[in-house]
Amino acid sequence: MEKFIVSARKYRPQTFDTVVGQQHITTTLKNAIRNQQLAHAFLFCGPRGVGKTTCARILAKTINCENLDKDGEACNECNSCVSFNEGTSMNIHELDAASNNSVDDIRTLVEQVRFAPQAGKYKVYIIDEVHMLSSAAFNAFLKTLEEPPPFAIFILATTEKHKILPTILSRCQIFDFKRITGNDTVEHLQQICEKESIKAETAALQVIAQKSEGCMRDALSIMDKIVSFTNGELTYQNTLEHLNVLDADYYFKLLEAMQQQDLSGGLLVYDDINRKGFEGDHVLNGFSEFLRNLLVCKDPKVLNLLEVVESFKPRFAAAAKTVDAGYLVSALNILNESEINFRSARNKRLHVELALIKLCYLKQALALANAEEGFSKKKAFEHVKPVAFRQISMQSVPVTATRTKTPKSQPARLTIESDVAKPEPREPSFQPESLAMTQAPVPVAEPKAASATTSTPKVGRLANIRQQFESKTADSGRELIPLEHSLLKTHWDIFANKLKEARNPAFQSFDNAELRILDPGSFEVVTNNNLEQRFIEQEKRGASEYLQESFHNRALFFSVVVTGNPKDYVAPEKTLSKRDQYVLMVEQYPIIKDLKDSLRLELDY
Repeated sequence: MEKFIVSARKYRPQTFDTVVGQQHITTTLKNAIRNQQLAHAFLFCGPRGVGKTTCARILAKTINCENLDKDGEACNECNSCVSFNEGTSMNIHELDAASNNSVDDIRTLVEQVRFAPQAGKYKVYIIDEVHMLSSAAFNAFLKTLEEPPPFAIFILATTEKHKILPTILSRCQIFDFKRITGNDTVEHLQQICEKESIKAETAALQVIAQKSEGCMRDALSIMDKIVSFTNGELTYQNTLEHLNVLDADYYFKLLEAMQQQDLSGGLLVYDDINRKGFEGDHVLNGFSEFLRNLLVCKDPKVLNLLEVVESFKPRFAAAAKTVDAGYLVSALNILNESEINFRSARNKRLHVELALIKLCYLKQALALANAEEGFSKKKAFEHVKPVAFRQISMQSVPVTATRTKTPKSQPARLTIESDVAKPEPREPSFQPESLAMTQAPVPVAEPKAASATTSTPKVGRLANIRQQFESKTADSGRELIPLEHSLLKTHWDIFANKLKEARNPAFQSFDNAELRILDPGSFEVVTNNNLEQRFIEQEKRGASEYLQESFHNRALFFSVVVTGNPKDYVAPEKTLSKRDQYVLMVEQYPIIKDLKDSLRLELDY
């Protein structure tokens, strides 16, 4: 009985041309060998089962071949190639870094490097799973990897490039292997099936290629298992059964039930799936992938992303035309949430059935949501009534500008006078800043049908608007009250008492402040510290309005300053600690210290 060899070993590539799906790497290596531009260190990185170690062995055999062909391939006939194929070559050393990852193992390797090869040109050291080396082993390997002997070549292979030290990466020529595409995998499996006289359906090989996820070694192992299970016949049905893959027909039935809102039909389909032994999370994951493929079919630009069996592609394209993209996205969200919460669910079957119930009534829910949105928009904008504004006729106002004299420290003010009748003077009203609520004037649009004689003054700047507002009561027929210190102090105290009645903490700062008249239209408030200044600044607006009403002068204003030598200001007493109190008592009554020493007392400060 001949010894069985698995396909992954039996059909392992022996030349660069037989490597599947890595033409960008094999071409580079062949050109480097042909042009004699070999690096001293290579790093092959990529997913599992894509040919990293295979390419490393082919490279090691090819550079020692005695009779290279014109394409840079090994002849497989010379003594070096024969010894390599038989596993007796002394120039090629393989090291598994997963089990030899200590510093001693690397030191042993470094000691062997200095010996020249007995036959051939190069000694090649292949270190597989190099990311498993410890940090100390990496550091011990650095110097040799950077400056090896001219006859030594290192080939490192790893599946986790990010775990390798940057100092190692900078010393190697890096080759990134990619996943093998599904078409390349199917073609390679078909070639092997022809050599082994295996009857294989293309759909079955496509399912194997999808299940392998770009790993050729996994694809060959799966094919060996199914061939042994089916006694040499590889069909689509037995492949699904052996790989525990749910047939897409069930997903098409679920989709049809959900489109028709047939809840009972959907639950019966899931019951049939459950009887076949498929777990709930497997169903949720498979149905999510099924809806994802339908969503991909909606746009011809991304048809290359469709990962289904070739015979099912027309069926997917036809089904995608009957489903809206919005429905598919909403269904994917429901399935994703259900899959996340599947582990924490107690009743797994009920959890999946609830997801199917949501999907069955999802179409109706989306229709209601769209209808409610349209109704709300119609309700919001269909019965809008215009706001009724009272039309006020505008009168022409002759305006004259006069400039008031102000001190040098203050900017000049422009006073606007008009002949419009002013309202009756009112009594000064008190309204603190913290309690005042101002109402902004509502602008009223001027009617279009205005008389030709009607004209309005146009004020184009903010300063002019402010001056016009101040002028409304400046010359309203009321005589200005001269600014005297006693009268100013009286009104100031009245405002402070109002603050006190309102329980405003700023009243104390108003009481302690000193007033200094600068000119007939301004005065200065002197405070003792920054805290009092901030309190007065907070109520400055209310105080200004009150004083302007009291003196019939809208131009009256004041500033708040802090003096360096405050008058009538008593610093707060400092709180003495226990130690300070004891020291003060001893200074006044020395007998206390004598009493403490005689009684040998210890004070707790």
